[in-house]
Order: sequence, then C-alpha cells, then structure tokens
Amino acid sequence: MAYFSQPPNGWGTKRMGWHTFLHTYTTLLHTNSEDVKVVQELLRHGSAKVTLNLCAQAVTPAKRKAQQRVVSILRDEDKQAD
Repeated sequence: MAYFSQPPNGWGTKRMGWHTFLHTYTTLLHTNSEDVKVVQELLRHGSAKVTLNLCAQAVTPAKRKAQQRVVSILRDEDKQAD
C-alpha cells in the first residue's frame, strides 16, 4: 500500500494511506460544493456515480452536530478522569 511519507505541516498525522487520502480528498471536495463532474475528472473515474457512491462521505449539519456531541461527552469524561 502506498503512503505519504511526509504529509504537509498541520495535518496532525505522520502517515496517511492512499485509500484514506482518496476518501478524505473526495469528501472535502464534495463538502466544498465542487461540481461532481469536476471531482469525477480529478479522480479519473469513469462515471460520477462511482465518485459519489464509493468515495464521497455525506457530511451534513446533523452528522456534524451528532459527532460534536460525542466528542463533548468524551472530553468531559477525560476531564473527570484527571
């Protein structure tokens, strides 16, 4: 499997696999409301269906809010453990 040996500063990770990067890149493009045809071509997919169904993850306000609640709970538990 291919890895990025030195990701850009500020990524907070030492290694990122190609598969993880692909999904992250696609999701960020989708979240930024980039045209699906542009994303398809950047990823060199044969169809937009492949791009949307296999690579992009849905990022909605409801999902973000739910995730923030979980993080908040975990952070509160970490503080109580100290």
